[in-house]
Amino acid sequence: MAESDWKSRLGVVFSTNPEFSYHNDNQQEEIESIPASKQNLIVAIDRRNRGGKQVTLVTGFVGREDELEELGRKVKSKCGTGGSVKDGEIIIQGDFRERVVTYLLSLGYKAKRGN
Repeated sequence: MAESDWKSRLGVVFSTNPEFSYHNDNQQEEIESIPASKQNLIVAIDRRNRGGKQVTLVTGFVGREDELEELGRKVKSKCGTGGSVKDGEIIIQGDFRERVVTYLLSLGYKAKRGN
């Protein structure tokens, strides 16, 4: 951690001790990935706050962010459309629920259609 990283120390009370050194004990632990056969993914459609457009959401993934990015890239290429990975969800533009569920099942995930 850089000494000038002041954003991680917000809310810390000022110390007049010249020998004081702040140590952040709340460092995030690496999330372990569970096997694909034990993942319970839910594939649903969402229209809220998207200007009436439909997107397919894949939620329920437990694991590292880079593995989620890789899965999102595979799903997007399988559907042939755009999308993104945000806040632990895979967002695919359009209604591709059936195609995404069958693809995730072929990869070994436990996936079901949400709505």
